[in-house]
Amino acid sequence: MGERAVPRAPAGLPAAGSSRGRGRVSVHPGAWWVWALGLGTAATRTTDPLLLGLLIAASAYVVATHRSPAPWSRSYTAFARLALAVILVRVLFAVALGSPIPGTHTLLTLPEVPLPHWAQGIRLGGKVTAESVVFAAYDGLKLATLLICVGAANALASPSRLLKSLPGALYETGVAVVVALTFAPHLIADVQRLRAARRLRGRPDRGVRGLLQVGLPVLEGALERSVSLAAAMEARGYGRTAEVPAPVRRTTAALTLGGLLGVCAGTYGLLTAEGGVYGLPLLLAGVVAALAGLRLGGRRSLRTRYRPDPWDARAWLVTGSGVAVAALLTLASVRDPGALHPGVVPLVPPTLPVWPAASVLLALLPAFAVPQPVPREHS
Repeated sequence: MGERAVPRAPAGLPAAGSSRGRGRVSVHPGAWWVWALGLGTAATRTTDPLLLGLLIAASAYVVATHRSPAPWSRSYTAFARLALAVILVRVLFAVALGSPIPGTHTLLTLPEVPLPHWAQGIRLGGKVTAESVVFAAYDGLKLATLLICVGAANALASPSRLLKSLPGALYETGVAVVVALTFAPHLIADVQRLRAARRLRGRPDRGVRGLLQVGLPVLEGALERSVSLAAAMEARGYGRTAEVPAPVRRTTAALTLGGLLGVCAGTYGLLTAEGGVYGLPLLLAGVVAALAGLRLGGRRSLRTRYRPDPWDARAWLVTGSGVAVAALLTLASVRDPGALHPGVVPLVPPTLPVWPAASVLLALLPAFAVPQPVPREHS
């Protein structure tokens, strides 16, 4: 008998079993989220538009070089548009409703609407000063930068891989969130498909009649999809839990709840000037308690992970760069708050502080130290 031919992969496609064939991204998705949240934390420590623009540029460069061609990676553009809308809305509110910031440079005077005495402190119209507009723009840009950093995490971290990496105690919640988030795209796809079919048949797809003719099949399809999904999840044993002693359950609940409260209180302390002393210790204690609670709660989960994502040196590098940017900007805001918050009364042009700007450049480390992702099947 002759030798049996070994099947070969078609030209241009990797062989089965190769690392390229698996197309696995080499960085844990949780590392990208920690990196992005570190940049977002740094954005909350300053209102300097030059520093905030540097943070946006750093996140945009990393996203441009490391996002995959999967559909979920296009969310960065949507977050950027939302950030622009936030800035515009913040400035419009300052123009229409006034601002507590005093100013001497009057840009225009709007007709003022008289309000009753119980609405003191609120005005509609009146003088619009350059100081109030600039202050609103700085404030809106800070929130916009935070949104863009979250968008960077959504564009870099695969939702399915992130769900697989969740602790066992949060897996069911994560599945529910992912199912809820995928419900809207399915509805949009069904509406587009049915409207196209009606147009091909020469039937109206707009107006009340068209809405009823399209809405009923979409609702029916959504109900059928929900029933099929519920049956599939039940067949796969979703929701089964192991028997855990009552003391372990109570300890898990106490640690998780206390840890989350500590994280909230510590975050509030870091965001306020008065809580800078107790904010960081309380935040760290809350994180440790919450992680311990999630670790204990994972004992109730009977699931296993197929090809778990390793937290390797590259993941530590990505995480460390984001944490370093947040820590250095926080330190700069404590040591020299005036350098990170340009004044608006009197109105002065913003300046770029040297070592805080150099700290922001640490956010670019993942763009050079992490290899670009290899295309893979839809995540």
